[in-house]
Amino acid sequence: MSSTRSARSRRATRALWFFPVPALALYLFFFAYPTVQAAQYALTDWDGYSTSYHTVGLDNFTRLATGDDVFRNAAENNLKLTVTVVLAQTALALLLALYLVRTTRASVFLRALFFLPTVLSSVSVAFVWRFVYDPDGGLLNSLLRAAGLDAAQSVYLGDPGKAVFWLALTQVWFHAGQMMVVYIAGLQAIPRELYEAAELDGAGRAARFRHITWPLVAPATGIVLAYTTVQSFKAFDLVLGLGGNPPNPALDLLSTRIYTTFSNNQFGYAAAQSLVFMLLIALLTWVQRRALRRT
Repeated sequence: MSSTRSARSRRATRALWFFPVPALALYLFFFAYPTVQAAQYALTDWDGYSTSYHTVGLDNFTRLATGDDVFRNAAENNLKLTVTVVLAQTALALLLALYLVRTTRASVFLRALFFLPTVLSSVSVAFVWRFVYDPDGGLLNSLLRAAGLDAAQSVYLGDPGKAVFWLALTQVWFHAGQMMVVYIAGLQAIPRELYEAAELDGAGRAARFRHITWPLVAPATGIVLAYTTVQSFKAFDLVLGLGGNPPNPALDLLSTRIYTTFSNNQFGYAAAQSLVFMLLIALLTWVQRRALRRT
């Protein structure tokens, strides 16, 4: 009897190994294989259509590092956007979560209100904010004129020095509610007994946040930081909706730059840009995780 049970257990254990097979097959086909192909094309001058191409070695990467000012400008814009969005969105999401963590009718309504932009499409959000930023008849300048603050009016997305920060504002408005939900889940998992004990010991609100809330909400912060970083680098349709196709240089990001390079039939060079793009995201995510662990 025991041997029969043991045999059934072994068969069941072997069967469990087949469960990851569909997911693994999809991963290999849609991610691993295209990544290997991109690495191969990055070493060529393929135009995306010809049946033949030449191997150029590391010339594409050398061009990226030394001679492509347009790509460098896109990388700088993307880093500005990422740093701004990561700091602002993380802080705003945590602040909203702290005030709305208690489950009351008012907080549930406000959670839904702040989460609402997340369910909208990027194109819809882009066109709404394009109207807001319109320097002629847009919402912001109209409100400033009505308030008698004509001197404070701006061209917003047309300002080369500030356009990327107006894009960051749109991105934060778009996704802060989504990250708020992640923080609320993290905050609700913290035992209330810790706060009660801290209050009995005379700890103030700032001390409770520093020694209880912030350390114990670190897993949620890791998710928020990683997701927000990837989100900022993948802000493609939002940029095209706000800045046109191709966007002006002040709004050109790595994703739009790679798309433009593909559109210009430089598939080999675009493949090299894509690899650098992927490695940059991985590096920034790794640095964030290391910094979070240390703090």
